Amino acid sequence: MTASNRIVLSSDHAAIQLRQAIATHIAAHGWVVVDIGPTTPESTHYPQHGEVAARLVASGDCRLGIILCGTGQGIMMAANKVKGIRCGVCADTFSARMIRQHNDANMLSLGARVVGEGLALDIVDAFLTARFEGGRHATRVEMIEALEG
Repeated sequence: MTASNRIVLSSDHAAIQLRQAIATHIAAHGWVVVDIGPTTPESTHYPQHGEVAARLVASGDCRLGIILCGTGQGIMMAANKVKGIRCGVCADTFSARMIRQHNDANMLSLGARVVGEGLALDIVDAFLTARFEGGRHATRVEMIEALEG
């Protein structure tokens, strides 16, 4: 199995239900979902979940990642500390398309306390169907990568 159709999902305790709905939705569209939890509602630490998911994407084990916490912000910040990760938090479909088309984002972050399930699924679809445009955007992505050292 190649990473081309593998996508990792993770969240903290605040986003378990939405993460599971997303997993079901994208699996129905042919993605192989690597759901790394958590599965129980006890309080967890979003930086750990963001890091583990980001490392699976950065290593090439998974092509993309979707991570969630209450706002989407904290888990996104943690994921972006992993070299090779470009993760954006989105609460609308336009931004989700643009982070793929212009920034070649390889991870999407969502806030379970910010967006409802219907909008979240639309955002996920926009992210997954958009393609990087390259061109002048490739130069900018290279500039971002250069900041990683």
